[in-house]
Amino acid sequence: MPDAVTGWLLSLPLVLVLAFFLVLPIAMIVVVSFWGATEFSIYPAFQFDNYEFLLTSPVTYQVFFNTIKYAVITWAITLVLGFTIAHFLAFHVRTQTWQIVLFLLCTIPFWTSNIIRMISWIPFLGRNGIANSALISMGVIDEPLEWLLFSDFSVILAFVHLYTLFMVVPIFNTMMRIDKSLIEAAYDNGATGFQTLTNVIIPLTKPGIMIGSIFVVTLVMGDFITVRFMSGSQKANVGRLISNDVALLQYPSAAATAVILLITVLLVISILLRFVDIRKEL
Repeated sequence: MPDAVTGWLLSLPLVLVLAFFLVLPIAMIVVVSFWGATEFSIYPAFQFDNYEFLLTSPVTYQVFFNTIKYAVITWAITLVLGFTIAHFLAFHVRTQTWQIVLFLLCTIPFWTSNIIRMISWIPFLGRNGIANSALISMGVIDEPLEWLLFSDFSVILAFVHLYTLFMVVPIFNTMMRIDKSLIEAAYDNGATGFQTLTNVIIPLTKPGIMIGSIFVVTLVMGDFITVRFMSGSQKANVGRLISNDVALLQYPSAAATAVILLITVLLVISILLRFVDIRKEL
């Protein structure tokens, strides 16, 4: 039996699993997005009413703008934090035992659910919460800060808390594969710490940065629970829009919004992948 046929047969179970659990659900969402709906029923059809409504509504563009804004700001903050933490673990912690211990400490928040970790910020950031009480007692402020909770600040803070580890892990994994002799060679040739960082470490860490960026951006753009709770239902993103349509049983509209979101996420990922060929680098 030719090797190509053998390889195809070995990959067939995985192909079937992906087709059933990934391709088929997406195909069903695309099909439903063209259906029609009334206040009381949903009927199969092939029409562009759902897309026409979404693409001509100012609300859609505002919601997508909010979604991209959250994704970009969260990505920037998690990138700085994730790179710093990974750099410290990879190059400043000398023993593998301590690297493992400190890395496990970073994973402690994941021992609880996302919702619990998210809503734990509410009593801390509230008007009478710990943060405002501490700032007032120290004389930094005279009255509670209203923008700490139920605002864009609290939403982004929760996102950063939830998803920073998704940036740390791939960057740390990539940094651990860097040959330390390259860094020593840079120092031997008179490079400063900053020059070594920008000319050696960052270029060699690009695959990890890209993988972490894809994780964070896709997770933030698909999230809706965080925006709902941390904004006090005052803000909206695309995930929240889809959730509202599903709650109202407007499945065709929700499916159309999901398709547009999927296309947007794929475009963002394709842009990120233009900066580095992950398969080649790994």
